[in-house]
Amino acid sequence: MARIVELGAGGLPEPPSLLDDFRDLSRADRRPDRPGGRGLVLAEGTVVVRRLLASPYPPRALLGVPRRIAELGAELDGLDVTAFVTDADTMAGVVGFHLNRGVLASADRAPAPDLDAVLATATRVAVLEGVNDHENLGSLFRNASALGVDAVLLAPGCADPLYRRSVRVSMGHVLRVPFVAGPWEALTGALRRHGYVLGALTPSGDVGPSTLADADRVALLLGAEGPGLSDEALALSDHRVRIPMVPGVDSLNVATAGAVAFHAVGSPSTAGRG
Repeated sequence: MARIVELGAGGLPEPPSLLDDFRDLSRADRRPDRPGGRGLVLAEGTVVVRRLLASPYPPRALLGVPRRIAELGAELDGLDVTAFVTDADTMAGVVGFHLNRGVLASADRAPAPDLDAVLATATRVAVLEGVNDHENLGSLFRNASALGVDAVLLAPGCADPLYRRSVRVSMGHVLRVPFVAGPWEALTGALRRHGYVLGALTPSGDVGPSTLADADRVALLLGAEGPGLSDEALALSDHRVRIPMVPGVDSLNVATAGAVAFHAVGSPSTAGRG
C-alpha cells in the first residue's frame, strides 16, 4: 500500500530522501533524468503518472498537491511507493518552479527489451535516426502509440526518449511503446531476420507510404529535421518513400510526417480503436 507523507512548509525531510528525486529540477546539473545522471524517469500530471504506474517502470515516489494525489488513489492502492503530499508553494520550493499539473512521479528505468523478441511479435515499426529534439521524439512516440506502431527502434544520434520533456510531450506513451537502441548493423540485421520491408521517408522518394500497406511487416525509417536520413540509412532501405504534397512544400515536421506514414501503412493493432 502506498505510504502517504504530508509535508509542511517548514517540515521538508533532509537528504537522503526519496523527495530528492524531485529537488531542483530547473538546474541542469541536478536533474535525475539527464544523460549521465541518476537514470530516473519523471512523469508530470495525472494522465502521464497513471501511465507510468501502469508501465514496466518501477515507481519510486510521487510529489503532489492533495487533489492530484487523491485522483490517483485507485492506481496507488496496493503499490509499494511513497506519495509526498503538500501545497503548491511548498512543491514549487522543492521542484524549483511552479508545476501547473500538480503532481510528479519518479521511477527507475526498466531493462531494455530484447530486440528479436520485440520484432517477432510486431508488424509495424518506426526506426528513428538522429532525432535529437526531445519534443519531436515525444510526439513521435505519441503518434506511434495512437496509430498502431508496435515498437520504435533508435538508430545512432537519437536523444533519450525517457528525458522528462519527451515523456511529457508523449503524454506518457513513451512508457507504453517498446523501444530498443542500437547501431544500424544490429537493427537492420534483426529487421531482415524477421522479414520486415524497410521504407525510408525522404523528399526524394518515388513511392507513397500506402504502397507498403499490404506488406506483412513494415519498418518506416525517419531522420532528423533538416538533414533527414543519412546515406547509410537510405542505402539500407527497400523503398524510398515520399508523402505527396502540393508544389512549393518539400517536407513536414518529422512527427507529422511520421503520423501520416504510420496511418498510411496501417496496422492490425488499430482495428477497433476509438
